[in-house]
Amino acid sequence: MTEETTTALPVGAMDTRASGWWAMIFTVFTEAALFAYLLFSYYYLAAQPHLPGSFPEGGPPSLTLALPNTIILILSSVAVAWAQLGIERGSRGRLVLGLGIGALLGLIFLVVQGFEWADKPFPLSSTPYSSLYFVVTGFHMAHVVVGVLMLLALTWWSALGYFNSRRFAPIHIGALYWHFVDVVWLLVFFTFYLTPHLGLSS
Repeated sequence: MTEETTTALPVGAMDTRASGWWAMIFTVFTEAALFAYLLFSYYYLAAQPHLPGSFPEGGPPSLTLALPNTIILILSSVAVAWAQLGIERGSRGRLVLGLGIGALLGLIFLVVQGFEWADKPFPLSSTPYSSLYFVVTGFHMAHVVVGVLMLLALTWWSALGYFNSRRFAPIHIGALYWHFVDVVWLLVFFTFYLTPHLGLSS
């Protein structure tokens, strides 16, 4: 005869011992390599003296939208990190709020980036620079969309009480991806928006 137990079995892996954590690590490495190739293409073409059109096309790009948008994305990472610390301390409210703010700021970033695209005086295929600009920033925007959807799902699950101070591996997994997306944007922003102003592009 077996004894009945009233203790619920644990659900979900703990911390970075989850297999999903390592899967995300390798995903990040793969995506980082793709962005590295794309950014290398920019610097390689910027060094070529006889490309059609100017590089960057139309002169150094305006920072009017790009700089505030960069700050928005940085703040989103801060919010997600705040949420991570919150669940480690057992604060579900802080977790939900931080993830929700992170997702909202990610959506704002996408909207502002859409205005940035619309403001460009050149189309996708006019010059090598224009093609690189839209491909790289568009590739990054696709990653932001995935990240926002991930944060929204985590926010919903957090509100339902799926995580606690011992089991929160999905939070760290999703946050890892979001922080990666933000770091990549800093590199994209430096490459496309700052190097022309610093005289590092022809």
